Amino acid sequence: MPLSKHVILITGAGGGLGSTAALALARQGAQIILLDNKIPKLEAVYDTIKASEAPEPILYPFDLAGANEAEYQELADKIEEKYGSLQGVLHSAVEFGGFTPLALQSTKDWGHTLNVNLNAPFLLSRMLLPVLQKSQSASIVFTSDSSARTAPAYSGAYGISKIALEGLAKILAEELESFKKIRVNTLIPGPVASPLRKRAYPAEETGKLPTMESLAPVYLYLFGPQSIGVTGQAIDARTFHL
Repeated sequence: MPLSKHVILITGAGGGLGSTAALALARQGAQIILLDNKIPKLEAVYDTIKASEAPEPILYPFDLAGANEAEYQELADKIEEKYGSLQGVLHSAVEFGGFTPLALQSTKDWGHTLNVNLNAPFLLSRMLLPVLQKSQSASIVFTSDSSARTAPAYSGAYGISKIALEGLAKILAEELESFKKIRVNTLIPGPVASPLRKRAYPAEETGKLPTMESLAPVYLYLFGPQSIGVTGQAIDARTFHL
């Protein structure tokens, strides 16, 4: 159990890649804090992890877009009080409203998408840094998108948020590198049979895509001891190998 002494917080843990990562990491002994705003989905992931005889996860219902700074700070304080330190944060929550020209992008959708995809990862990372610094080593992983990186037309606020998120990850990695404790990397999952992919490309044959579970080795690498010392990198799951 290489992650038996790890506490890892996962956003968007109620479904999609977040739930896949939660189960994979829990099976390696990690204590998972499941964070999402959809309680029934959180409970379903909780039951799946419990059924696998992994460590019992913690449910933390939380609205990333609607929470204020005080609520983010309260989350960080509760983690520090309960565990003393934190060994990992996976930013897996995502907002995607659909493909649209920027000329038709509503202000409301723009703000909400950037709140979930960019502002929340920034604020959560900032609040959790003191708790992460108390670990011998810790890992922050941001989740990007292979197509959004090329800034294609109609990717809208989603595409822009992912481009900015990679910049955030790179800057944070460089700022923390001298401390030798917290590594910061970006995961590019590539096309997988996820709920997000199905919303974006409803006519696509999902049976021809890799499963979400195929990403388990990448998550284990990013949060496990093998990635210690690796920081500021964009890890593409399609070309990943140990």
